[in-house]
Amino acid sequence: MNNKTDMINNISTVLTKVREKTPLVHAITNYVTINDCANILLAFGASPAMAEAYDETYDFAKISSAIYINIGTLTKEQEQSMIMAVLSAKNNNIPVVLDPVACGAIKRKIDFIQKIFEIGKVDIIKGNLGEIKYLAGYEAKIRGVDSIDDGSNSIEACVSLAKKYNCIVAATGAQDIITDGKRTAIIENGTSLLTLVTGAGCMVGALTAATAAVEEDKFLATVASILSMNLAGEHAAKTAKAPGSFKVKLIDEIYLLKENDFEKEGKIQWI
Repeated sequence: MNNKTDMINNISTVLTKVREKTPLVHAITNYVTINDCANILLAFGASPAMAEAYDETYDFAKISSAIYINIGTLTKEQEQSMIMAVLSAKNNNIPVVLDPVACGAIKRKIDFIQKIFEIGKVDIIKGNLGEIKYLAGYEAKIRGVDSIDDGSNSIEACVSLAKKYNCIVAATGAQDIITDGKRTAIIENGTSLLTLVTGAGCMVGALTAATAAVEEDKFLATVASILSMNLAGEHAAKTAKAPGSFKVKLIDEIYLLKENDFEKEGKIQWI
């Protein structure tokens, strides 16, 4: 691994790449946060497209820069559309980010995730710690879509899942863990206000699709997206008085984020 200075420099340049290339992110996501994902992608410098009509998704995925799949409100229409998008991504070498929302709560979602891996490819799995541990076969503590896990065996579970599916795994929580099975980063930035607004995790997933679209090293791309969200959250929390104003300021701070913010404020452990 390069030294820490080189790593943080490489991560910070991902932000510039997103803004220079304006990647088209095809998001099939849950209905609770679809507008949040679109807005944060725009503020980040990407171009969102929330296309999910079954007859369009294969062709739309083909012209996209990355695909974001979020199974939070998985309808039959979405299920069919996601399958077509993932097939198109595999055939056209488009990166895919999977957000396995509530996979530990409902067996149907696990069955669907298995189908996704059978027919297509996933470059990055981004979930909360409970979801990631459950997918990895570890005991996980969850409550619906939320993780209430105590964090035991968290790095081990992430590494195991990354090796199982040969992809990047990111588990968000009090500390965020990102690994490709060999390299691991632990991000210690963030704010508790991120847990008090709907869609923070979904927005991170959308940002991860944007960074994956422009950065060949998907490990660095994932670190860049999660660090971006955490730094923007910290900046927003300085002036926000409550969750409502925080959410508005979060979008503003993603827009205002600069490369040197990564270098000055990023708190990352490299393992």
